[in-house]
Amino acid sequence: MGALEQRRAIECRLTPDRALRTIEEAAAFLAKRGLLTRMPDCALPSLFGACHEEPARQGGRGFDLWPKTRWIWSFQLASQPGVVQTKLHRGKTLYLSTEAAQVFNPLVRNELASAEGDDARLLEHLGRHGESMASDLELELGWDKKRLQRARNRLERVGAVLSDGLVFTDASTWHFAPLRRWDQVFPDAGAADVSVEDAVVAGVRAAVVAPEADVRSWFSWAVPAGVLDSLVASGRPMGVKPASSAAIRASPDS
Repeated sequence: MGALEQRRAIECRLTPDRALRTIEEAAAFLAKRGLLTRMPDCALPSLFGACHEEPARQGGRGFDLWPKTRWIWSFQLASQPGVVQTKLHRGKTLYLSTEAAQVFNPLVRNELASAEGDDARLLEHLGRHGESMASDLELELGWDKKRLQRARNRLERVGAVLSDGLVFTDASTWHFAPLRRWDQVFPDAGAADVSVEDAVVAGVRAAVVAPEADVRSWFSWAVPAGVLDSLVASGRPMGVKPASSAAIRASPDS
């Protein structure tokens, strides 16, 4: 495991000498890893974890733990070419490269097709009218803020609705981004098979090595029983002859 952990430290920029210096470097980091969380909360690589900058307030909580100056990158990264901002990390921000987004395409399209009630109504409205601001949706649907937020939260969690949230030009200039359907961003249906396995493999490749229990908490979809054991046995996401299924490893050439 030593060599893999060393590789992980380098590729996931876990040491200060590998700290990101510019937003362009952050975008390149995402392009190489495929997916990034905002905060370091699991084995997946993270944007803020790779900044290695002191927090806004030592000993604080919430936003105080964000980097002192590079916090703004979390709002600016989605504006970089080839970046998609989602809530697929169980409702928390997960940045995807456009290539990695294709892995999730079948899962999200399944959610689009199976939506019911208010979720289906919101999706249908966005489908007819295109990307829309939340304030316009409240007016056009006749919903209050809470009703829209409930549907939005459910749909963003599974990627069916996307939004960049707040968009900062600089530290004092910002605006809200519109909501749009996943298939308005990715109109190509792509593969038809719906598979959580592909998402797990993409995550393991990004993380290099990860505890099995950690993998189960990455995405908004449950990992079915037996999937991780099957992947370990097949050798698909990790090296040859795994010591056990307690850790899942990226393949040497991933």
